[in-house]
Amino acid sequence: MNPEITTYNTAQALADQAVCDLLAQEICKHFPEAENKIWHAHPVWFLDGNPVVGYSKLKGGVRLLFWSGQSFDEAGMKAEGSFKAAEARYTDVQQVSVLDLARWLTKARDIQWDYKNIVKRKGKLERLK
Repeated sequence: MNPEITTYNTAQALADQAVCDLLAQEICKHFPEAENKIWHAHPVWFLDGNPVVGYSKLKGGVRLLFWSGQSFDEAGMKAEGSFKAAEARYTDVQQVSVLDLARWLTKARDIQWDYKNIVKRKGKLERLK
C-alpha cells in the first residue's frame, strides 16, 4: 500500500482510523494489482488507470465510494453525485460488513464505467465491463 495512504489513515481520529485501516486492508487484499494513491486528497484505488474505489473522512464519518457503484444493485449503497458512483458511510468499524465489502469489491472489478476518459468524452460515461 502506498505510504501516503497509511499517513492519511493515521491522521484520523481513532474511531475513523480503525474504519480507514480496515477498508484499506480489505481493498488491498481484493485488488493487490491496483495502483493506490492519494487522489483529490483521499485514498483511491485504480485498475488500468480507472478509479474504482476509495474512501474519505467527512464530517459525519468515513465515506466508502465506488465509482461504478450504482450499477452494483446493492441495497447497502446510496447513489452519490450525477454519474454512476455509490457510497456507504461508517462512524464505527463495527458497522463495516467484511462480507458486504468483499461482494462490492468483486462487483467493482466486474462492473466498471470509464471515468479515466470522462473529460475526453465531454462528460459522457461508457461502460468498460
